[in-house]
Amino acid sequence: MKKLLPLLLCACLLCAPFLSGCTPAANEKPSSITVFNWEDYINPEIFDLFEKETGIKVTYTRFTTNEEMYLRLDRGGVNYDVAFPSDYMIERLVKNDLLLPLDHEKLPEFKNTYAWLQTPDYDPESKYSVPYMWGTVGILYNTEMTDGEIDSWGAMWDAKYLRNVLMMDSVRDSLGITLCYLGFDLNTRDETQLAAAAEMLKEQKRSGVVLAYGVDEIKDKMVNNEAALGLVWSGDAITSIDLNEGLAFCVPKEGSNVWIDGMVIPRSSKNPEGALAFINFMMRPEIAAMNSEYIGYSTPNEAAMAILGAEYSENPIFNPPAEVIARCKFFHDVEDALETYNRIWEEVMNE
Repeated sequence: MKKLLPLLLCACLLCAPFLSGCTPAANEKPSSITVFNWEDYINPEIFDLFEKETGIKVTYTRFTTNEEMYLRLDRGGVNYDVAFPSDYMIERLVKNDLLLPLDHEKLPEFKNTYAWLQTPDYDPESKYSVPYMWGTVGILYNTEMTDGEIDSWGAMWDAKYLRNVLMMDSVRDSLGITLCYLGFDLNTRDETQLAAAAEMLKEQKRSGVVLAYGVDEIKDKMVNNEAALGLVWSGDAITSIDLNEGLAFCVPKEGSNVWIDGMVIPRSSKNPEGALAFINFMMRPEIAAMNSEYIGYSTPNEAAMAILGAEYSENPIFNPPAEVIARCKFFHDVEDALETYNRIWEEVMNE
C-alpha cells in the first residue's frame, strides 16, 4: 500500500501540545514503559515520535498468541505497562483481576473511537480496555491454484488441495472456524460439538490436506505461492494481496469471527501514567491512521478513517460491509471449558 501522511503527521506533532505530566524536567532522566504486543503489529516510527514528544522511552516486546501473553501476565516476573490482548482474553484478564482500570479523563482521544466499538460486550464500559484494531477471520486464497472464487470453509478440507492448506496455530481461531463450518456456536462449551470439531481437524491432518500450522509465517508463504489457501486475519490478507495480486480473501458464508484487539494496562505496570500517555497517543487520529496504514489492519478510530480516505473505507476487507459483520461473532472467554479446549488442541497437534 502507498504510504501517506508524513507531512500531515509532522505538522500535527509539531503543533500538538505536550501531554500533561509526561515531559521530563531538565534535570530528570526520561521515564520508560514496556509495551507487550503481537509480532508485526505496530509502526516502529511511533516509538520515536512518542519519545520525542514525551521523553518516555519505549521498550518493545512481542508475543505470538493470546494464550502465551496471558501466561506471562499471570505468572508475573516481568512488568509490562501496555499490552494488546484480544477481546476474549480481555474478559479473562478482567475476571482474574490482572488489569488496572483506565482513567478516561487522561484518554481524551478515546472520543475518536467508532460509537459501536466504545461499548463492546466483553468490556461494556471500556473500563479496562480501548480498541486498537479490529477485523475478521477468513480464507486467503491463491486464485490460480483454486481456479476461481472460494466462499466456504469446506475448501479447507477439500482433498484437491492436498498439502496446500495453511492453518493457524491458534486454538480459538482454528477450532472456531471449524465449529462455524459445522453450524455450531464458536463459543460453545458443548463437549459433543467440540469433539466433532476436533475430529474434523484431525481428519484434515490425516488426509494430508494441511501443509503446516503457523501464525505470522502464513502470509509470507501465501505471498510466495507456497500454498493454495491459508487461514488468516483480515489485516494479513490486505498486506498479502498488496504484495501478490493473485491472492484474494473471503469471509465464508457459514460465518466467522469478528475480533477486536485492545490496549490495556496490566496490574503489574510500573508506570501506569506513562502507559495512559502512550494509549492516548495511539488514539490520536494522525497516529492511528499512520499505524493502521503501516500494518494493514482496520482502525477503530473514525477520525483516522477520515484521514485514510476512500481507498481504505471502501475496501471490503479493511472495512467489511454490514452483511459480512452480520454473520460474524465475537469470541468470548471460555475459561470454564479451557481444560476441554486445551485437551482437544493437544490431540489435534499430536495427530
